[in-house]
Amino acid sequence: MSRIVAENISSANTSNNSSHYFQPSLELTAGELSTATGPSPTLGQLLKHVGDARKEVTGDETPIHEVLVNVTEPGPIHFVLSFNNLTYSVKVPRKMALPGFFRRRGGSASAAAAVVGNPLAAGDSYFTRTKTLLNNIFGEARDGEILAVLGASGSGKSTLIDALANRIAKGSLKGNVTLNGEALESRMLKVISAYVMQDDLLFPMLTVEETLMFAAEFRLPRTLSKSKKKMRVQALIDQLGLRNAAKTVIGDEGHRGVSGGERRRVSIGIDIIHDPIILFLDEPTSGLDSTSAFMVVKVLQRIAQSGSIVVMSIHQPSYRILGLLDRLIFLSRGQTVYSGSPTNLPLYFSEFGYPIPENENKTEFALDLIRELEGSPGGTKSLVEFNKSWQSMKHTGDSEPDELGLSLKEAISASISRGKLVPGATNDINSSSMVPTFANPLWKEMVVLSKRSILNSKRMPELFGTRLAAVLVTGFILATVFWQLDNSPKGVQERLGFFAFAMSTTYYTCADALPVFLQERYIFMRETAYNAYRRLSYVISNALVALPGLIFLSFAFAMATFWAVGLDGGLSGFLFYFLMMFASFWSGSSFVTFLSGVVPHVMLGYTIVVAILAYFLLFSGFFINRDRIPVYWIWFHYLSLVKYPYEAVLQNEFENPTKCFVRGIQIFDNSPLGVVPPAMKVRLLQSLSNTLGMRITSSTCLTTGLDILKQEGITDLSKWNCLLITVAWGFLFRILFYFSLLLGSKNKRS
Repeated sequence: MSRIVAENISSANTSNNSSHYFQPSLELTAGELSTATGPSPTLGQLLKHVGDARKEVTGDETPIHEVLVNVTEPGPIHFVLSFNNLTYSVKVPRKMALPGFFRRRGGSASAAAAVVGNPLAAGDSYFTRTKTLLNNIFGEARDGEILAVLGASGSGKSTLIDALANRIAKGSLKGNVTLNGEALESRMLKVISAYVMQDDLLFPMLTVEETLMFAAEFRLPRTLSKSKKKMRVQALIDQLGLRNAAKTVIGDEGHRGVSGGERRRVSIGIDIIHDPIILFLDEPTSGLDSTSAFMVVKVLQRIAQSGSIVVMSIHQPSYRILGLLDRLIFLSRGQTVYSGSPTNLPLYFSEFGYPIPENENKTEFALDLIRELEGSPGGTKSLVEFNKSWQSMKHTGDSEPDELGLSLKEAISASISRGKLVPGATNDINSSSMVPTFANPLWKEMVVLSKRSILNSKRMPELFGTRLAAVLVTGFILATVFWQLDNSPKGVQERLGFFAFAMSTTYYTCADALPVFLQERYIFMRETAYNAYRRLSYVISNALVALPGLIFLSFAFAMATFWAVGLDGGLSGFLFYFLMMFASFWSGSSFVTFLSGVVPHVMLGYTIVVAILAYFLLFSGFFINRDRIPVYWIWFHYLSLVKYPYEAVLQNEFENPTKCFVRGIQIFDNSPLGVVPPAMKVRLLQSLSNTLGMRITSSTCLTTGLDILKQEGITDLSKWNCLLITVAWGFLFRILFYFSLLLGSKNKRS
């Protein structure tokens, strides 16, 4: 296997003209690698050898991979992950019995009597009951081996993997999990381990190579040069058997991409880019055909032989996959019914009284028997008790645990020295931060996240194109409906309607930002669960990447409507109108982004967004002036996001004190006297002048822009204050989005 891996890397370098001189020194013998590392080299050692070859041929002493001690140092490093007495229970709703007159006659009455007569168990109530998902589970997993957890659906496989991976809250899980006899801190486990979820959570428009390269940028420190990270990615591509698919996009339902087995191997690759000590996988073969499933487990075997502990759940392995597994744990309703080597299965079930027939898949027979026992009156209690007695007997077939010799810190330090745990780790065992929490600083994470988001968006231009088209179509419709408004009383009313609709439209068009994070939510949770980057980095990069698009949309809408509608202010008025549009898009996008962090479903999110934006428009001051809003609803007026942009553009339009909107007989236009002939209006105006004792002619200005602002109740804030408040709303929602990620994306069972 060692020669195969080396030859794969050699062939990869041969295909790359820039690195063809690495090939001659890559013909390693299995004996050489065995001397260096035991059964199989780590990824770091392969890269070290590539660096040595590069030095011999070119004289370049820059190492491809940092190795602190000589790889040929004798003495294997052992890791043993042990777990004892793991118990986990949850509260589930109790089925409520219907009143007697609703129940059918017969057995239901006796069932109800039984419920009433039986006392409640400890911890139960009349509305909930306790369900035990794990019950006193114990076992161990060793480096160089694959531990597989088997069982029917609902047996507790995924729950056990979550328990070992510290994905269950401490207060809920009982028992202990240790590595080399020492309790694992949550911070340490996050860095030295990786967890591959059952679903393939990947960006569809990135290629295999780009996906792994971004993972390397996140998990490997910035002190490692770009060329070294690329070499690491290329070695990993060969280790995963993805060379032919390296330049292919991942794909999704609408875009053709890699196969299911290749996608699963990519999912594994992004979590082992830093060569972790422990690898957890939740049903990595689910949904794959037998050949793809075998290739995935074969890759896991290589990873285990490189010095890692591999723990996986699997539903029903084939005969070939069974040959790759080293230890098995069979679960039935949260209890262990077998724990040991696959080779001991025939003896185990033979002594239990159910010998496995020849030429039959051992795991299939075991699972069928377990299902049959689960349906019997006694359940699997007899098999659970037999397993306990079997484990205490000497013929379990498992050897006694080896003496580890090294403490946990010493073992991790030695692994770092030999090429594992590249992300900025140090081999100083006295250091309290021997393994850092994050591989890169905040600014580096922001750069990589922004680059990935921009690249993914560039390959899906239809998303931004659709949003731009919606803005332009809305702008075109508004421009043609409100074409060149005049300075009459009707023109004033039409301006008010235009501004109210335009401001609310900017917020409604931001609703398409809702599915952006919802589609990335589980990718984000997977990456942040094991400290690939900080949540703050994601929030800031998400905002920065959105800004150019918002600026473009704001400018397009402003250009389409400002001069076509005939708004006032000239160039300075246009610039403020554009800034206000941008501030509206910014606050609206931030508001929708915050909701996407709180609401887990797209349709529910759209419903909430539409409803809240309707309330914002209602209390903005257009339908009812601020002075007329009931006192018990006035607080909503000040919370309305539409209020501040609406008031700002009104002030931008009507702030000129010399511009007149009502002259002479125009005073009658918005009254029943508006239908009176002009000559009669002139006589009415003269009578009004005589009554008031002042001269009012047809050219006398009766209402200026400032008068309109007073009529609309817009007197408490200047337009620049409204602009600043709108921008501040955007920052506030981004901060709330951060806290929603901090509190709502823990990715742990309660």
